[in-house]
This record gives sequence, structure tokens and C-alpha cells, in this order.
Amino acid sequence: MIYYLLYPLTDDFRFLNVLRYVPFRVLAATLTAMFLTFGLYPWFIRALQKKQVGQVVRKEGPQSHWSKAGTPTMGGSLMLLALVLSTVLWADPKNPMVWVVTAITASYGVVGYIDDAAKVRKKSTGGLAGRYKLLFQFAVAGALCGWLFYAEEGLPPDWIAIRDRLHVPFVKFLSNERLAELGQEPLVLPKWLYVIFASFVIVGTSNAVNLTDGLDGLAIGPVMINAGTYAILAYLGGAVLFKVSVAEYLYIPYLDSSSELAIYCASVIGVGFGFLWFNTYPATVFMGDVGSLALGGGIGALAVVTKNELTSLLLGGIFVVEALSVMIQVGVFKATKGKKRVFLMAPIHHHFEKKGWPEPKVIVRFWIVSIMLAVATLATLKLR
Repeated sequence: MIYYLLYPLTDDFRFLNVLRYVPFRVLAATLTAMFLTFGLYPWFIRALQKKQVGQVVRKEGPQSHWSKAGTPTMGGSLMLLALVLSTVLWADPKNPMVWVVTAITASYGVVGYIDDAAKVRKKSTGGLAGRYKLLFQFAVAGALCGWLFYAEEGLPPDWIAIRDRLHVPFVKFLSNERLAELGQEPLVLPKWLYVIFASFVIVGTSNAVNLTDGLDGLAIGPVMINAGTYAILAYLGGAVLFKVSVAEYLYIPYLDSSSELAIYCASVIGVGFGFLWFNTYPATVFMGDVGSLALGGGIGALAVVTKNELTSLLLGGIFVVEALSVMIQVGVFKATKGKKRVFLMAPIHHHFEKKGWPEPKVIVRFWIVSIMLAVATLATLKLR
């Protein structure tokens, strides 16, 4: 919004010319989101305590978690507000991709809020029924993905040109013109199938982040690392240096419209720093489903609109493993009629706790793995 309002005044105020540069607005968005969360969280935590909005702990969970009962939860509400506000302030409001990612983030935050409110009201870990959450998540993802893959008006031409093409890691992504010159066919999915596939990426990532959010600071660390990596991928997808497209040089999808998504990613990092200050072990506030579902949905949406759906399996490896551990545990437990478990407890971070790892050790080691996966993801830019 600031870009939209002030950039036209550059003829009179030359210093406003910096607003045209994405890196400047990335920095501004990061600082805005960070200052909002750092400044407001002390008041917000006191408000949560006053209203007795406290965490409900599973009785079958690790005993070390019982002391967390009553810790203020739903802290993700403030994260969501700061994230959306910072993005709206510094991103180009004419860019539809920013609005798609922000809309998914906000919508999933709403369902997370309803879920958290139900848990607090009932003083139980059982909030909104899972089938209703999934129904809402798939409805939102399906509607927005349907627009992205079927609409013509309001969407950038560069997106329309390649939206049904699947980007495979380690394989060169050539432009449509270059493929025609070589007489090659692109890897294309039918639009209806891509809508389903993209919806599963968004919903799956949202719930995987939600499952990861089980220890103090565990989820927000990888979320920030993923956001930082997507910021790089999004910026490179639309960057032009010395009149040469970086995307074409690296053989990745060229999306000029994706550069603005770095503003959203920067806002995620900014709110992440502010939240982590209060969520680090031992936490004084938890994000709740309102935060984890929203951030996960945003990360999944970034994968779709930057054409990195398959790459997200590598980058978000922590989230993938957490989700798989739950599915494997439940599947084996049901198949053996409760006689066998693969893990001591699922999600897998609880398995390591049961093995005797202190909570801070689990958290920091998962962060380290997430950083390694981010480095490996960036390495795919040249390994083609």
C-alpha cells in the first residue's frame, strides 16, 4: 500500500525512488513485522492471561509437558495480524500472487482460531472436528487454485504461460519458446489435475506445520527458514541482472510477478523473530492452530505460485517427516489392532523426547536439519 501511494510522488521526492526496489521493501517489511510483534506481544500475553486463554495439554503426552498447561495460547493471532499488515503495507497491491498467498494465510488463520477457541472453551485438546477443518481448507485452496489455473483476467501473462507446467527439481526448466525451438514438449498436467495437486500441497503443508508445532520454538524455526528460502526463489524467478533473466540463466520458471512474494516471505521472517523471542524454551506463549495452520497454508501457497511444489518436499522435509510419522503410526496401530507402534510416540519429535533427548536438543537439531535442507534446496538451482 505504501508502494502504491508514495511511489507516484517520486518526481517530486526523489528519495522515494527506493520503493521501486524489492530488496528495500523486503527489509522494510521485515522490520515492520518484527517491531509490531516485539512491541505488542508483552501486552498481548497479559491480555491472554487475563482472559485465561491457556494451553490444554494431552494427558498421554510426555510428563515434561504437563507443566505447560495454562501457558497462554492463540499467540498466532498477533502473528497473523502483523504478517498481513506488513505485507499489505509494503507489497505492490496490484500483484495478484501476493493476494492469493495472503488470502490463504488469513483464511486458514480463521479456521485455526475457531479450532483454538473450541479447545479453550471446552478445556480439551479436541477442538473443531478434523473433517470440518479439512473441508474448509480444501474449499479455500480449491477455489483459489481453480482461479489461478483457469482464469485469464487479472492474472499475470507470465503465470498464464507456464501455470500448467510441472517444475521438476534437478531438471532444466526451459521457456516455451526455447522448447519449441528444440522441438520438445513440456511436462504439462491437465488443469483439473493441477488444481487438485496444488490444493493437496497447500492443505498438506498447513497440517504438517500444525503437527510440527509441539515443542517450544520447534515449528517457527523451520517456517522462517522455509520463508527465507522461498524469498530467494521468488526474487530470482523475476530478477533481471544486466539485462539477463536470472531465471533463464538458472533454468528455473521465469515469473516476473513472483518477486513481490519476497515481501510476504520477509514479513513471515519478521513476525517469526518477534514471536520466537517469547516462544523460545521455556515458552511464555504458544502460537496455537491459528498460527500454525495459517503459516503452513502460506508456505504451501508459496510452493504453488513459485512452481516449487515438488521442491517443497525437500525444503519442507521436517514437515514431511513429522506428517509421515503420524500417518505411519496411526496406520500400523490400526492395522495391528493396537498391538504395535513404530514410534514411541508421534509426531516424531515426541519420539525423541521419549528416548531421553531434552526438549531444547530436539528443537535445535530439527532447526539444523531444516537449514541443511534449505541449503540443499538452493543447491538445486545449479545442479540441473
